[in-house]
Amino acid sequence: MRRSLIGRTWPNVLAGVLFVFFIFPVYWMVATSFKKDGDIISKTPVFIPFKGTMDHYVTAINAKHFWTYVTNSFVVTVGAVLASLVIATLASFAIARMKFRGRKGFVLVVMAAQMAPWEVMTIAVYIISRDNDMLNSLVPLTLFYMMMVLPFTIWTLRSFIAAVPKELEESAMVDGCTRTQAFVKVIFPLLAPGLMSTSLFGFITAWNEFPLVLILNKEEGHGQTLPLWLSSFKTAFGNDWGATMAASTMFAIPVLILFVFLQRKAVGGLTDGAVKG
Repeated sequence: MRRSLIGRTWPNVLAGVLFVFFIFPVYWMVATSFKKDGDIISKTPVFIPFKGTMDHYVTAINAKHFWTYVTNSFVVTVGAVLASLVIATLASFAIARMKFRGRKGFVLVVMAAQMAPWEVMTIAVYIISRDNDMLNSLVPLTLFYMMMVLPFTIWTLRSFIAAVPKELEESAMVDGCTRTQAFVKVIFPLLAPGLMSTSLFGFITAWNEFPLVLILNKEEGHGQTLPLWLSSFKTAFGNDWGATMAASTMFAIPVLILFVFLQRKAVGGLTDGAVKG
């Protein structure tokens, strides 16, 4: 009985330790955003800012081009996610349902693209953007972010489509639906978990991306996004850590809201997409 109690206890203790380990940096970021400057640089750590301040949030929101950065980030991220979903849905349907020459090769290309580091395309993207006068623009960012998340989206949705029995689609076609109508009315509604999980993955990837926008959009206020905004809180005496932590907290809020809203479907979609098909 003692062994049984220990066997039930240690996984909970380990889970608690891991939870504290991973949540503490987030807590420290949020707590620091409310601390006064003296508490931030104090040699004695202040874990709970009893006398907090909102000055750092005011500084962050009043930063130059703040709302431009917010708008650019949402435009680029949402555009990349929607474009990848449309293309991936059609591509994954073709892979899962149709037989054509080069199908296996195309699947291998998708897998290779998913495993390849995106940094290898940075120089090519910069040269193409420069030669076509698209630097300091949202267009190449949106296209590149779409390419980053497209292989994962295709692979995940392919598994969901392959798991849908062909008989459902064939029954709809026997009842008078075209193949397109059968896809829209039968298959597409069953893809909700996959669409949500890939949307979450794509949103986080595009929302957090920093190096490419630093390379392509160097001109201040033109095509720049929030990750660059996070690096702007510097003074003559060094980094303004209070404003940086406040900005980081606000930067994380959209992803947190999206995850809370989609968590059930997203987690189920990721696990199902990994084993189906």
